[in-house]
Amino acid sequence: MRTFARLDRLPPYVFATVNEIKMKARRAGVDIIDLGMGNPDLGTPQHIVDKLIEASQKPHNHRYSASMGIAKLRMAIADWYKRRFDVDIDPENEAIVTIGAKEGISHLILVTIRPGDVVLTPNPTYPIHPYSAIISGGDVRGIPVGPGLDFFDNLINATRQTWPRPKVLIISYPHNPTTEVVNADFFEKIVDYAKEHDIMIIHDFAYADLTFDGYKPPSFLQIKGAKEVGVEFFSLSKSYSMPGWRVGFCVGNPEIVGALRRIKSYLDYGIFQPIQIAAIIALNGPQDCVKEICDTYKSRRDTLITGLSRVGWEIESPKGTMFVWSKIPDKYIEMGSVEFTKLLIHEAQVAVSPGLGFGEYGDDYVRFALIENNMRINQAVRGIKKIL
Repeated sequence: MRTFARLDRLPPYVFATVNEIKMKARRAGVDIIDLGMGNPDLGTPQHIVDKLIEASQKPHNHRYSASMGIAKLRMAIADWYKRRFDVDIDPENEAIVTIGAKEGISHLILVTIRPGDVVLTPNPTYPIHPYSAIISGGDVRGIPVGPGLDFFDNLINATRQTWPRPKVLIISYPHNPTTEVVNADFFEKIVDYAKEHDIMIIHDFAYADLTFDGYKPPSFLQIKGAKEVGVEFFSLSKSYSMPGWRVGFCVGNPEIVGALRRIKSYLDYGIFQPIQIAAIIALNGPQDCVKEICDTYKSRRDTLITGLSRVGWEIESPKGTMFVWSKIPDKYIEMGSVEFTKLLIHEAQVAVSPGLGFGEYGDDYVRFALIENNMRINQAVRGIKKIL
């Protein structure tokens, strides 16, 4: 048997086990309500689709594109940041288009750390944040996050106890999976911390638009000095319901953006140009579609939270993301998240994501993705009621 060094460092993918059980049940004819993978079910707004169709009819758009993204899209990114956050972005040196945030973060870590370098990430967190470092030959130190935990106390303790000194901190707010949100004061502390410890900051801002109840998330780059220490990623997947289009971008520190631009010039030719042209329309066009998408997720959140409360599962209502992060009911908590997830599939016909898949500190939780309509969510609640 051949061995593959980078794969040897990756643990078994927890979600694959759950997906296999879910698919086996479906093949047996069981109607499984899938609230597991965060794969938006809402269609991309029609004006964006129309632009893709129009641009794809032109043969000159079928050629290789630019790995850093076409100039007009980078200008649209800069204009979007100025309108949204009053942040000035130089489209030539401070912005680069990525094949979704996941690809961009992975390649940025690949080009900025050496084997053995330490990357700090929250725990639990979105899997590519720690695994991008592991795949690149680095080491990961998890910072526990969650109710009753002080992120900065844990961060400082981890920094002091880690040798060699950490090189990168990856954060993401609104946070997947815990749905935690922060204010500008939090990012001010992050900038001060980064300067004191000479650490690069990567902020994954994928859920910038999916927020509720009056909460408006700040951009990391709004903070004075943020460009000196880091970059921010944004993806069009959630805000514009474009997950399969694979388009996002990285903005901020020109040296860091330049490093990503250089490595990408070796690895890819950029995104299919009609997709980039459609992304310009998404960013510069009417934004009422973003509000409609957000309102849909809010309605689903309210349906799930109210329904679960009605059957005895009390969960705090999140102010951001397209997820609900739920502590496992007391009578089942000793099972752990994977076994509890299996129980939900078998007995309630509902699939969720086990918290363990996001890190060991998530094992008392499961994550619901709001990717089914309200009728299906109510059906899921009725199934869950059976085991509660």
